[in-house]
Amino acid sequence: MNNLYLYNTLEKKTSVFNPIDKNNVRMYACGPTVYDFIHIGNARPLVVFDVLVRLLRTMYPKVTYVRNITDIDDKINKRASEKEIQISELTKETIKNFHCDCKSLGNLNPDFEPRATDHINEIIEMIEILISKRFAYVSSGNVLFSVGKFKKYGMLSGRSLKDMISGSRVDIAEYKDKPGDFILWKPSTGDLPGWDSPWGRGRPGWHIECSAMSKKYLGEQFDIHAGGLDLIFPHHENEIAQSCCANDSEVMANFWLHNGYVTYDGEKMSKSLGNFTTINELLFHFDSEAIRYALLQAHYRAPLSFSKKSLEEAKKSLSRLYRAVEGFEVNGKPDEELIINLCDDINTPKALARAHYLTDEANKGSKECAQKLKNSSKLLGILSQSTEEWFKFRKELNQSQSFEINITEKEIEELILERKTAKDSKDYSKADQIREKLLKLDIVLEDRADKTIWRKN
Repeated sequence: MNNLYLYNTLEKKTSVFNPIDKNNVRMYACGPTVYDFIHIGNARPLVVFDVLVRLLRTMYPKVTYVRNITDIDDKINKRASEKEIQISELTKETIKNFHCDCKSLGNLNPDFEPRATDHINEIIEMIEILISKRFAYVSSGNVLFSVGKFKKYGMLSGRSLKDMISGSRVDIAEYKDKPGDFILWKPSTGDLPGWDSPWGRGRPGWHIECSAMSKKYLGEQFDIHAGGLDLIFPHHENEIAQSCCANDSEVMANFWLHNGYVTYDGEKMSKSLGNFTTINELLFHFDSEAIRYALLQAHYRAPLSFSKKSLEEAKKSLSRLYRAVEGFEVNGKPDEELIINLCDDINTPKALARAHYLTDEANKGSKECAQKLKNSSKLLGILSQSTEEWFKFRKELNQSQSFEINITEKEIEELILERKTAKDSKDYSKADQIREKLLKLDIVLEDRADKTIWRKN
């Protein structure tokens, strides 16, 4: 078996991956906070770490893959208030949209997808342990982690506690003993979600949920924890502190993997710049497989410059690959050299280059290379359609994004208006029925701040 090399943020170097249990590799990836559609930056870790899971499953008999959903958060509360809907309605709708986007991108389902609100008991239990061991304290209905008592704090980010405090521009809350202490539990007013606890009615802080849920599904120590570069500090740093202190362990996960940022034409994505692009919006104009391909074109740890041009190029590249595998079905193991490329710290650019080499050879008449390419498609999560289906879709997409549907535009608009009336009168059941009716007709609705728009699925 090939050695798998991964860059470990914790050790700041690339090392050979050796699982704790070769019969069950355990991996946790941070999932979305469900208050809006995911954007292209959110999609990158979903796709990259999906490839890693696929690779691990070619190397080991079992992989337990956990990806959480944060469904209790101040951003969620604020968005629900802005839209004048129930928090549960917002999270239900957003989770449904998230699953649609994941499926469109060709991602495998995780083995477990725990939600924070379903694990309040586990969260409270972990907080009680931290208090009993004097790593946490209660203040004004809040429970806070005492950062200064965990001597290894900063081990992941490389930041010292002194530097973190001196660099802070945030006013220090009166209920904190020290500026760097962070929330484990906070009180909830009557209009906010809350649960009974030893410290009063309240809700969990952001970081504690991942510590509690990863322990439940993967144990006190597991193999891989993955997420975006922006999560290193404070989220993952705080996870490590909570878990190590609660579990009396030296480490939480052996390997910490983080993907780089996504820019739009070289600029950081920002709503104010007008380059904030959701997957949902992109699916109006581009095939989902082209989006996936574009996300794999740069090494996962490097910045990715995303643009409409890169999607057009991805589409052309995929068309070339599809032509090479016409008439072939998956019937064996992936190409060995392509596997070796992915074992080099998930080097997807090298793997795609290998795919194009196999395409070159297939175009020269090598059926063996065409078969190797098709056999490798599942590893990358591409070439999932037949060649005929791919080019049929290209033709349809180029003809004004047009598909045959059994409903007129006027009828769709009338149903959208009927749904708005139902929502205004708080008849959410009827509103959901209208959405489901349209979904069965391959019509997807998107609620925006000032209106509802629709697209063909």
